[in-house]
Amino acid sequence: MELLLALHTRQSVVKVLPTPVPHAIIEQLLDAAVQAPNHHRNRPWRFVVLSGAARQRLGEVMAQAARAAQAPDTPEAALEAERKKPLRAPVLIAVGIDRPDSEKIIEIENVCAGAAAVQNLLLAAHDLGLGAIWRTGGAVAEPAVKAFLGFAPEQELIAFVYLGYPDAERLLAPRPTYEDRTTWMEE
Repeated sequence: MELLLALHTRQSVVKVLPTPVPHAIIEQLLDAAVQAPNHHRNRPWRFVVLSGAARQRLGEVMAQAARAAQAPDTPEAALEAERKKPLRAPVLIAVGIDRPDSEKIIEIENVCAGAAAVQNLLLAAHDLGLGAIWRTGGAVAEPAVKAFLGFAPEQELIAFVYLGYPDAERLLAPRPTYEDRTTWMEE
């Protein structure tokens, strides 16, 4: 697929089939992700790939974190909704960002590099015929969720990327233009 076509046709895919995604394809996606620009070549991203029962374990951690954050009397239906979130796709990739380890690195540069890596991953998934969606939600700030994924409390968790094979052909949604968000300054 040509790059400009991919940029104009990639869209979030919510519903995917439960069909497993081969490790070789996931490795291709991760390899594409790490081609993102990153200041000082510090590679600030960290990826945690979850499939199978690991998604259920994450769901339980998310439910318990939601209970602790909201109240002990959180309705069971709300907790069950949290448990099911990681099961939306056969593969979930959590993306965390390292804190700067040098005075010359600015934290926002690491976050932006991580976001660029996620975009590369999404474009590669689209190119390989996969459906993907980038989600966050309250769980990305939960210390228990970060700990389960192997992240330190101070690390930013910027994405849960859900991956799978699309369950149906999708019509392209209207695409935004740049005109209302651009100012030209030539003189």
